[in-house]
Amino acid sequence: MKNIKIIFVLIIIFFTNCEKVVDIDVPSIEPKLIIDASFEVLFNQSPVVANTTVKLSLSADYFDEEIPAVTNAVVTLTNLSDNTIIPFVDANADGNFNPIASFIPADDTEYELTIIYNNEVYKGKASKVKSTPFTSVEQGDETLFSGEETELKITFKDAPIIENYYLFNFDKNFYTSIDDRFFNGVEYNFSFFYQEDEIELPTTVNIKMSGITKDYYTYFQVLSSQSGQGGGGPFQSIPSSLLGNIINTTNDANFPLGYFHISETDTYSIRLVEKE
Repeated sequence: MKNIKIIFVLIIIFFTNCEKVVDIDVPSIEPKLIIDASFEVLFNQSPVVANTTVKLSLSADYFDEEIPAVTNAVVTLTNLSDNTIIPFVDANADGNFNPIASFIPADDTEYELTIIYNNEVYKGKASKVKSTPFTSVEQGDETLFSGEETELKITFKDAPIIENYYLFNFDKNFYTSIDDRFFNGVEYNFSFFYQEDEIELPTTVNIKMSGITKDYYTYFQVLSSQSGQGGGGPFQSIPSSLLGNIINTTNDANFPLGYFHISETDTYSIRLVEKE
């Protein structure tokens, strides 16, 4: 019995001494400028208001916990119909640039976003994409696998004839994008489910529905599949190989990450409660 105990102790000592710390060498890449310029025109409000913030940051290495904000850039927006230039400022020095005066993007007008950073010029163009309002939003009774999910039932009427693409933004930074290939021109409804650990009831959640272009739809599909959702939104950690519609006109090899887009957006707030 003593021999067995001695052998057991020796085995523990042997494997303990064999432990080795392995350092994973993750290559560091040159930071890229991240441009989140997704403008929202809240058309179903009176008066109409718009979120026209340009968020600038730098990409970080995989294990970095903080995303560095860019505050020392020059940001302007040009109305290409009349060449009016709107300056943007970062009043709080947090990387969020806003127009110096209230601004609502006009219909059928192309805008050019210009960003000057580190003596390099970045440019992107966009026009406002039309959308449609919610018909209804209500809490449903259906669940999925655990039986503890919370259902949101969304209904809206799709505009006929043209191809339409939509981006839905649910509280807690959850997103989904859809196209109208199977419901062009008719009323459509679908369900979104919060998992039990994603929401604490009762609570009020806010939902946004935005019209988007086909290119932005494709971009967002790839972005969502590669970077995941939650924890700060889809632009928090963009894959370095995913290019948007903004180019570096000074040095095309130093391309930026992110997108410039203008959407008509409807919003809806709903109180969610525990179901009996």
